[in-house]
Amino acid sequence: MRTVIVNGDPLTVEDVVDVAIGAARAELGPDVPARMAASLSVVNAAIGGQDAVYGVNTGFGALADTRVGVEDLATLQRAIVMSHAAATGEPLGDETVRALLLLRARTLAAGYSGVRADLPRRLIELLNSNLLPVIPGKGSVGASGDLAQLAHLAQPLIGEGRLRAPGDPKSGRPAGEVLAEHGIEPLVLAPKEGLSLVNGTEPMQALLAFSVRDTELLVKAADIACALSVEALLCTSRPYDERVQVIRPHPGQLASAANLRALLAGSALMASHRHSAHAVQDAYCLRCAPQVHGAVRDVLTFARNIIDTELGAIVDNPVIVPDGEVMTTGNFHGEPLAFAADMLAMAISELASISERRVDRMLDPAFSRGLPPFLAPAAGTNSGYMLAQYTAASLVSENKVLAHPASVDTIPTSGKQEDHVSMGWTAVRKLREVVTNVRTCLAVEMLCAVQGIGLRADIAAPAQAVAAVHDLVRAHVPAMMVDREVSEQIMAVERLIPDICATAGNSCGDLR
Repeated sequence: MRTVIVNGDPLTVEDVVDVAIGAARAELGPDVPARMAASLSVVNAAIGGQDAVYGVNTGFGALADTRVGVEDLATLQRAIVMSHAAATGEPLGDETVRALLLLRARTLAAGYSGVRADLPRRLIELLNSNLLPVIPGKGSVGASGDLAQLAHLAQPLIGEGRLRAPGDPKSGRPAGEVLAEHGIEPLVLAPKEGLSLVNGTEPMQALLAFSVRDTELLVKAADIACALSVEALLCTSRPYDERVQVIRPHPGQLASAANLRALLAGSALMASHRHSAHAVQDAYCLRCAPQVHGAVRDVLTFARNIIDTELGAIVDNPVIVPDGEVMTTGNFHGEPLAFAADMLAMAISELASISERRVDRMLDPAFSRGLPPFLAPAAGTNSGYMLAQYTAASLVSENKVLAHPASVDTIPTSGKQEDHVSMGWTAVRKLREVVTNVRTCLAVEMLCAVQGIGLRADIAAPAQAVAAVHDLVRAHVPAMMVDREVSEQIMAVERLIPDICATAGNSCGDLR
């Protein structure tokens, strides 16, 4: 298991995902206390000073003009954690919470927040002990970051809120009780530490990172699903010819077309009908696949650039810059992440939409070029994959609602001090649902296309990569010659998608 060093330097999407799923462990860098010392000394000096320093000796948000006495500073920091823990709804999953512990530790360890190294150290300790704060999933407007979620993340550091130890129910147990069982003393927050724990975009970062990583797999899966459908529907690969693609050189389009050429190379099944009258032009869902899949890839590149930048950003407020000045910022505003999430949700919805159209063609004998109705050899007595298309159609329709951009909305908060918010948390939460729906739709297409290819076995063999995917699926999902439950088949193929992508890549060279 590799180790991700947390020292304030940028993390990668892969770092976040690997730590979240338990494929890597996190470790606080040995130089972190020294890195954090300079900004901590600035905060300590400000405590007894005459100047108002936001979040150190003042209230928060609309209460920024209210001075707080030295004797109340510890109470102030505890109070912000407790009062901001106002989220509701189902708790976030374990992977998301693990990512939040990692990400918030990284931000604090960078040395701009004026807090002790005890904070990132404790966050990493909880992470590596698999003691996970219970964080309700709703209640952020993505403005000063995701305040409510981060407050719930912070509560267990001071012995409040709820923690989930291995074997505990999803609702967890009182944090003080769990900490005591593990010999961990709650922290007493010093000036500015409560504020630094709750200000930030880390929840948005985590869900966007997961979605970017998932979509990088799904764009490959979409090309594979299309190649399977091309074979099943006796289509032509001529529109994917490089001579055609280079005259409209969008990077994503070129990559998708290259994948389709590689996946379909050497297909005897396509060669068997290359000069048939029907092979002049295919429907848009097949002929224009590189243009649609490729446009999705280009939006994915944009989203990847946004999250890569954010994973190295400092999103606290205020921050102590290297010359020692305490500066108020707006870096916690979630707009970049909100835009990226909304755009990616809209884009990948189209992967499902065009996939469902290919499924419909395979099931409809008027358009399937000789396949039996609904891919059922004994149609009439059997309904075949009729309802699989219903499932895909339902999810495509649901995605149209989920793809409505959250980032075009705003609502004032904090006595209108925070009068323009990003709704980025809503955007990334919706995006996770869209990703799940798209994965299922692609599984439906693969399932149907593999059935169609099998029904063409008496004509010729498909391309090597397509045949390898066909055989992999068939090893887990037998052909449906007589009706049986379809849901289990869809879920089986969905679970296979990482293996399908690896198998296809191994058969034709690495897919882009």
